[in-house]
Amino acid sequence: MALIKSISGIRGTIGGRCGDNLTPADIMELTTAFSILIKEQTKKEKLTMVVGRDARVSGQMVSMLVCGTLQSMGVNVIDTGLSTTPTTEMAVTQYGADGGIIITASHNPMQWNALKLLNAKGEFISAAEGRHLLELAAQLDHVDYADITHLGKYQKVDDTIQHHIDAILALPLVNREAIANAHFRVVMDAINSTGALSIPPLLKQLGVETVTVLNSEANGIFAHTPEPIPENLTGIAEAMRQDGHYDLGIVVDPDVDRLALLQEDGTMFGEEYTLVAVADYILKHEKGNTVSNLSSSRALRDVSGWHGVSYSAAAVGEVNVVEKMKETGAIIGGEGNGGVIYPALHYGRDALVGVALFLSHLAAEKCKCSELRRRYPDYHISKNKIELDPTMSVPSILDAVAQHYANESVSRIDGVKIDFAKSWAHIRSSNTEPIIRIYTEAATEAEAEALASEIMTFIKKITQ
Repeated sequence: MALIKSISGIRGTIGGRCGDNLTPADIMELTTAFSILIKEQTKKEKLTMVVGRDARVSGQMVSMLVCGTLQSMGVNVIDTGLSTTPTTEMAVTQYGADGGIIITASHNPMQWNALKLLNAKGEFISAAEGRHLLELAAQLDHVDYADITHLGKYQKVDDTIQHHIDAILALPLVNREAIANAHFRVVMDAINSTGALSIPPLLKQLGVETVTVLNSEANGIFAHTPEPIPENLTGIAEAMRQDGHYDLGIVVDPDVDRLALLQEDGTMFGEEYTLVAVADYILKHEKGNTVSNLSSSRALRDVSGWHGVSYSAAAVGEVNVVEKMKETGAIIGGEGNGGVIYPALHYGRDALVGVALFLSHLAAEKCKCSELRRRYPDYHISKNKIELDPTMSVPSILDAVAQHYANESVSRIDGVKIDFAKSWAHIRSSNTEPIIRIYTEAATEAEAEALASEIMTFIKKITQ
């Protein structure tokens, strides 16, 4: 079974049976329910929706099902085709649409696909809206589809990526002159998805002198496991070591909302430190609050303190981070998985704006990438997971963990977050996979892994 229906949309492996895997019937069901949800909210008879997709092999098929279903509900469709998640988010407001659907399974392998749902602001729908959506999806027996005179219209557009780039170039803190004067040599791994269509033109228009692209065909045949973490990035790391003259390596996931960076010697800058470095640059020029999720590094809190601004932690999930950013008036935020959210552009994780701001920072500091990294607090995160048995009670497991560490500072905002004096642990069930995630952070890799091992041993003991 590989189908997950949640408040953020639907995700699963292509093929198989309805309700067990991601099938045409499941796709049409959720798309129908989403159009009903938006009609209820807007009270409009005629809706317009934006649809975009990453390059995974099933994307075109899923897109045709989504677009056709929307048209059958009388919804006008603006199809951006191959695009990125942040580009599609911005296209919703670019075209004044009533919502949008992004067809991508993000960092999941190529057999997976998903539908992510956007409101009229180009932001992910709320948890309450997601719950109502699932209720609507379970009650479609009496849906009236449009007759021949009321079908939605279909329009294919091809300007959205350039519109996105133009908006980034217009940001006051994107310093094209400094980037051009730095004569950067950059290599990127586009993983054969839509990063190949978006990051290289952005780099060229920023003034990067040399741009080399690995895995540059947007054909959805992922060159390696898509998640941009060290064990999956050996190819670009080796290319940088062999060349010896690159200033920066850039890696994105298939839908280009996560940004991982490599230093000039091919070692990782640290996925957690993408947001930290960008926030440092923003806060040097403008004072304002910051936000990341509970599973993100303490380094952002430390950097915020350097600049005399307040840091807040949100529950995991982009919609939760955005909500906390709006609540606290944060000017920069995101998630420690390389997700940068810069409200001056839009409220969404965006690797493109992350690239532009990071290069502006690196150019302004006139230093090597590794030198910049050494300026930040050196924490180490260990990311682990435990596969869930269907008989396990996740709330009971989390309650037991919280009770076991009751003498420490414990937060139940999202799963269990345990703050120790010099480390922390975050234990929660995944929103998108049948697993429990255990993230730990400490001053050394060994200490982080030891803490994770301690917690995993406890969980396995109480579930045997």
